[in-house]
Amino acid sequence: MTEPVNDTRKAELLSTTVEHVDIRSFDARPIIDSMGKMSFTSRDLARATRIYNQMLEDKDCSIFLVIAGSTSAGGCMDLYAELLRSNMIDGVVATGASIVDMDFFEGLGHKHYQALEVPDDNTLRSLYIDRIYDTYIDEEQLQDCDNTIFAIAEGLDPKPYSSRAFIREMGRYLSAHGKKDNSLVRLAFEHDVPIFCPAFVDSSAGFGLVKHQVERAKAGKPYMVLDAVADFRELTDIKIKAGTTGLLMIGGGVPKNFIQDTVVCAEILGHEGVEMHKYAVQITVADVRDGACSSSTLQEAASWGKVDTALEQMVYAEAGSVMPLLASDAWHRGAWKDRPKRAWGKIFD
Repeated sequence: MTEPVNDTRKAELLSTTVEHVDIRSFDARPIIDSMGKMSFTSRDLARATRIYNQMLEDKDCSIFLVIAGSTSAGGCMDLYAELLRSNMIDGVVATGASIVDMDFFEGLGHKHYQALEVPDDNTLRSLYIDRIYDTYIDEEQLQDCDNTIFAIAEGLDPKPYSSRAFIREMGRYLSAHGKKDNSLVRLAFEHDVPIFCPAFVDSSAGFGLVKHQVERAKAGKPYMVLDAVADFRELTDIKIKAGTTGLLMIGGGVPKNFIQDTVVCAEILGHEGVEMHKYAVQITVADVRDGACSSSTLQEAASWGKVDTALEQMVYAEAGSVMPLLASDAWHRGAWKDRPKRAWGKIFD
C-alpha cells in the first residue's frame, strides 16, 4: 500500500518559486563591452553577443533559437519569451522538455521551485517531487500537464501532425485557457512563430499522447500521430525560403543537429546554392573530446556544409549564467525594433 504524501513536508520543500530573469530590467551593454576587453570566456561571450547583434541588424537574416537543457526551468523562461515577443527570433527548435515540461507547464499556472535543501532523492520520490539539479517540480502538477496534452490530442482530427502543428494547438489552448501571458508556446501561436521539437515525445507530451493512442485503440477508434519526417521537411522548407539564417543555440543534442541538417536536406532535395547558416552562436559546457552530446564545434560543422565559419562563436559556460547578459545587451541595443516580422508559421496554413 502506498504511503500518503506528507503535505506539510512537501509544502516546506516547495516554498520558494524560481523567479525568471527579466532582460529589460537591467542594461548589460556596459558589462559586455568590458568583457570584450578581457580574455577567456568573457571575451568569447562578448564576441558571441556581437554576432547575435549582427544577426538582428541583418534585415535578410532569419534567426532560430535552439534550446536543449533545463535553462527554462532554471530561470530563463521569460528571457526566451521576450526574444520572441520583441521579434528577436523567427523560429524555435527545442527539446520536448523545454517546451512541454517547462514552458507549457508554467503556462498552465504551475511553477518551478528552488531547492533550498536536497534531501535523499527517495524522500523526494515519496513526496512526488521531481528534481532538476537544484530545482524542484511538483509531479502532481506535471501530471496535470500530461492530462492536458491528452485532452488536446482528444480534440484533434485523427491524422498525422508535425510537432510544429501539435505545438501550435498547445499554443491555441493556452491563448484561450492559459494562466501566463508570456509563455513561449502561447506567444509563438499568437505571433505565428513555429516551434519544432524533433524528439517531442521525450517529455510530458509523450505520456499524454500514449494515453490518447491506447484509449482510442481500446475503443476501436482512430488516433492522431506525430510525423517526425514532416518536422524535418517543414523546417527545411523554412530554411529554403529564408535564405540567410542565424542560429542562437543553448546546449547541443538533437535540436542543434536538426536545425543544422536543413542545409544538407535542401541540397538532397535538389535546391542549388542553399546558404550554410551564416551566423552561429553556441553556449555549452559539453566537451568535444568525449564525442557525446552533439558537442562537435561549429567549425567542425562546416565540414558537413552546415555552418559558415566566418561568423561563429562557441561559448563554454553554463547558459543560465551568460544568456541573461547576451540577451539584455541585444535587447537594449535595439536592432530588433525595425526588423521585418517573418511569421514563418503562416506558410503552413
